[in-house]
Amino acid sequence: MFHKLLVAIDGSEISMNVLDQAIDMARGWKAELHAVYIIETGLISSVPMDNTWEVIYSLLEQEGEKLLDTAEKKAQDAGVSLKKHLLSGHAGNEIINAAEKEGADLIIVGSRGKSQIDRLLIGSVSAHVVKYSTISTMVVRV
Repeated sequence: MFHKLLVAIDGSEISMNVLDQAIDMARGWKAELHAVYIIETGLISSVPMDNTWEVIYSLLEQEGEKLLDTAEKKAQDAGVSLKKHLLSGHAGNEIINAAEKEGADLIIVGSRGKSQIDRLLIGSVSAHVVKYSTISTMVVRV
């Protein structure tokens, strides 16, 4: 049994299905649930540091806030409280760091994210978390 779960979401249909499963697990185990959205700054690091970068970052930040609010509402509707985390950096590293900081005993990630392009550019986030985290990790194939 797990007491503190951390689920990573990115707005993809897969990650929202993973969120639903994490909510079910948290409810069943009466566990604390954390949701994390990462603004992958590596994907926009080649954009010149001007208004373009700021606009892209702001749009990603707004997307993250909206998705985390949606996750919180879904959890509340299921009778589960959810703590939201909006972070930026390398997604795999930030997921691990957030889980360690919050004392999570299970990380839940989807097998794929938004697109296959992300995988080509940054590698598989789920594979990174599985390889480098000392915390138990569940990879959900949906």
